[in-house]
Amino acid sequence: MSQSKPLSLHVPEPTGRPGCKTDFSYLRVSAAGAVPRPQVDVSPSETGEIASALIRVLDEHGNALGPWAPDASDELLRFGLRTMMKTRIFDARMVIAQRKKKISFYMTSLGEEALGTAQALALQDGDMCFPTYRQQSLLMAREVPLKEMICQLLSNECDPLKGRQLPVMYSVRRAGFFTISGNLATQFVQAVGWGMASAIKGDTKIASGWIGDGATAESDFATALTFAHVYQAPVILNVVNNQWAISTFQALAGGESVTFAARGVGAGIASLRVDGNDFLAVYAASRWAAERARSNLGPTLIEWVTYRAGPHSTSDDPSKYRPADDWTNFPLGDPVARLRRHLTSRGLWSDEEHDATHKALEAEVAAAQKEAESHGTLGHGTGPSAASMFEDVYKEMPEHLRVQRQQLGV
Repeated sequence: MSQSKPLSLHVPEPTGRPGCKTDFSYLRVSAAGAVPRPQVDVSPSETGEIASALIRVLDEHGNALGPWAPDASDELLRFGLRTMMKTRIFDARMVIAQRKKKISFYMTSLGEEALGTAQALALQDGDMCFPTYRQQSLLMAREVPLKEMICQLLSNECDPLKGRQLPVMYSVRRAGFFTISGNLATQFVQAVGWGMASAIKGDTKIASGWIGDGATAESDFATALTFAHVYQAPVILNVVNNQWAISTFQALAGGESVTFAARGVGAGIASLRVDGNDFLAVYAASRWAAERARSNLGPTLIEWVTYRAGPHSTSDDPSKYRPADDWTNFPLGDPVARLRRHLTSRGLWSDEEHDATHKALEAEVAAAQKEAESHGTLGHGTGPSAASMFEDVYKEMPEHLRVQRQQLGV
């Protein structure tokens, strides 16, 4: 008989549940300005410590500290704050529209607005982003017309995707925003492949892929890291660690004992772990990674530590699996409030301007929504014509589709 104890498995558990305040000590938060900034040509193995620390620039008083504090213009920072505010206002109105049954489905980016906004400003025209369904701030920063986005949500006659995608699954090529895939983690392999193609063509454009913490458990994540490392693809690999994959805590995807950024180091990729609620840190880290990719120095994996403040989608009730006040206790705070505090401390923003900007943005979103709804809403109005289902499938429509369209009488 064996004298060994019975084997057992470890099942990770969140540090907070409904009715029990979350203990966020597991986050391993570094002080603002404390993490060193390596040269862009640093070897991946030398980023191990940074991948376990947390790059932060803004302190609790709104001061920008340390070597990662970026040289960003006043107007860029002001534009960043306005864009984050617009994204949040847009999200709130679209949730109301969904509750009124004008939209079938919606997913907000509440609490994560700094990520897409700051990275979009760090990239160049022609670079291609491969986002998930919570990076609408990329489109806001690229100033894609709100009416166009709302028509896609409504699947009406002006939907640029002709009703072929779920709401929030945008596709805007001219804005460097690749078609969103509902099958998660595909974004990483797509981004790596696109970056490799850019290098093969001798171009100067880079790619940026986005997935959540839960999607790192998909096999596509490992495949993307292998190809990015082996071929030194010019790509930024963004892992948005917002703590929850629907109702599953991030520890179940492997974030309990090691950081997600550490996986990049193990795969031979330079990796950073960054405060995703710090606009200045996001902008600085994104610029560092973009410069590395554009200088033929290879890929960068960035873990953005943030918090999904709202539900996973309009079909979700987060109060069933986490404390209702979790976001208010999250130690990294609100990205909008933090950048506002920084600008105010520098005399670049005021309470009066904030209120006026908020009202103006609300009016802008409301006007765009009214115009979009004039072309129809879910179940009320005209959708894309039946003829459109035959279009944009083949470069030249084959004869059998021509016959089918004629039989349909459209």
